[in-house]
Amino acid sequence: MKVTKRFRILANLSCIGMLLVLLAGALVTNTDSGRGCGDDWPLCNGKFVPAYTVESMIEYSHRLVSGIEGILVAIVFFSIFRKFKREGNAYREPMQYAWYALLFTIVQALMGAAAVMWPQSPPIMAIHFGISLVAFAATFLLVIWCYRDKRGVVETKAYPRAIMPWALAASIYCYVVVYLGAFIRHTESAGGCLGWPLCNGEVIPEMSGATGIAFIHRVAAAILGIVLIALYLYIKRLTGNSSLTATALWIMILVIAQVFSGAWLVNTIGNDNWFLFTSLLHNLIIVALFGYLVDLVIRSWIYRER
Repeated sequence: MKVTKRFRILANLSCIGMLLVLLAGALVTNTDSGRGCGDDWPLCNGKFVPAYTVESMIEYSHRLVSGIEGILVAIVFFSIFRKFKREGNAYREPMQYAWYALLFTIVQALMGAAAVMWPQSPPIMAIHFGISLVAFAATFLLVIWCYRDKRGVVETKAYPRAIMPWALAASIYCYVVVYLGAFIRHTESAGGCLGWPLCNGEVIPEMSGATGIAFIHRVAAAILGIVLIALYLYIKRLTGNSSLTATALWIMILVIAQVFSGAWLVNTIGNDNWFLFTSLLHNLIIVALFGYLVDLVIRSWIYRER
């Protein structure tokens, strides 16, 4: 079962495009450019090409990237759909990834349009990032599948059934932590907990307002780090030096990097240029981490002991 080089390129481009959509959305939020095109959609301030302002160009660039990505995801879906119709179950797995990528790309586009025309509350806007994260994970999984297909990688080992529930619980908890982080951005609560590892110089600060929100996210992220390190050790003990252990190792490395990028993010609050960079880096690491987590869940389920 081999896909063409052209399809692999399309899958890679759709994944890169989805990553750019996520980062562009974070850039819109961090620069407060969400109203750069007013209440108009898909036009920007009533024009196809808007008058130049920093906010309008950032918002319009986000829309442009999202539109191109939508086309890419649709092309990938219909390409794999044709193969699936001809060859059936051989392409069931990538077909599912392509379908979820298309579905969640459409949902995130509709949510983005709704946010422009009818301003949404921070909890709803945080969900918008969560939907984008799932869409990215689907394109990421498709790229991983293409890579394994190209190399002819076949899982020959059955994994203990106990792994999947733990991996699933960890991925769900990771999604909750990501949601809290997005909620912080949309409520502008990042400055509520200055300093690291202490929060405003205290081990446990006063749990109110922005401080409470930021501190809860910080504690949740620390717990996530412990959980994913423990998950790696657990999988290594059960499966040895397997491909599943290698994926869990990447997850552990990424969560450690995420914790330190969060510390760097906190320390750049007040410096707009550095804060923008560290915020985007923080987003970049977490989307890769979540993608690998979902891959771990799927493979531990597909190749579980019968």
